[in-house]
Amino acid sequence: MAPGGGVSSCKELVESWPKFSRFDTTKTHDELEKSITCVGEKFQKCSIHELLECPICKRSMYPPFYQCPNGHTLCTICKTEAQNCCPTCRVELGNIRCLALEKVAESLELPCRHQNLGCHKILPYHRKLKHERRCKFRPYHCPYAGSECSIKGDIPTLMLHLKEDHKVDMHTGCTFNHRYVKSNAQEVDNAIWMLTVFDCFGRQFVLHFEAFSLGMTPVYIAFLRFMGEDNEAKMFNYSLEVGGFGRKLTWQGVPRSIRDGHRNVRDCQDGLIIPRSLAFFFSGGNGEELTLKVIGRIWKEHSTS
Repeated sequence: MAPGGGVSSCKELVESWPKFSRFDTTKTHDELEKSITCVGEKFQKCSIHELLECPICKRSMYPPFYQCPNGHTLCTICKTEAQNCCPTCRVELGNIRCLALEKVAESLELPCRHQNLGCHKILPYHRKLKHERRCKFRPYHCPYAGSECSIKGDIPTLMLHLKEDHKVDMHTGCTFNHRYVKSNAQEVDNAIWMLTVFDCFGRQFVLHFEAFSLGMTPVYIAFLRFMGEDNEAKMFNYSLEVGGFGRKLTWQGVPRSIRDGHRNVRDCQDGLIIPRSLAFFFSGGNGEELTLKVIGRIWKEHSTS
């Protein structure tokens, strides 16, 4: 490679990029006119999505759009990675904005990609991506914490998935009384114990109960998550109570949306935390089998305004 880079370095840099036809400067005037006509026909046949798709990474482009002197467009990320060499025709990129394409993008209004999940918003192109990242209709991640589950979907889809694939217990009602038993209580090891789904007020709630280590201290934690958005979750309250043999712990809180990851809620300690030493008292104190009874209630917070 020639000292100082220059054209040679640019040529070598793009050897790994996909091969595209070079701009042929040896064509006659008639041949060039024919080529331009073909390009125009292709442009007319091209859909808006194809027009705004980066030809390199195949992702949708968002302003600013860039182009090389020969008119090949590319997105901001690909321009940075190309290091000033056009991946299509290998000429020096410079810093040319494709203002015509930006004008096209500014004039567009497109439906949200989550339209099939219930979002009916029509958005300016430049706001579409930001909206989709926060759209309340975007699919939820499966709330099951016992495995690395990659399933996403709306609430009805996840309810069916939890029941059929994870065999989760489903209950109807706003009060519950659960008994958790662990035969070898000395083994914590971040074990997931149980996940239960409750249908209450026509909405769904997920109760987590598990063991993990808080620093060097083994503890148990129970907390509730709401299958919906955070602003809806704040309409509800819940209480948890665990006890036995004359001792009792209680917790009252607001359920967290399943938009908040399971581990995030757990690590924030936003729930009923039971130190293992106290759990043994609740269980009878034999230190072998652990039996805990958790009583809970969910209610709707009434607005005072």
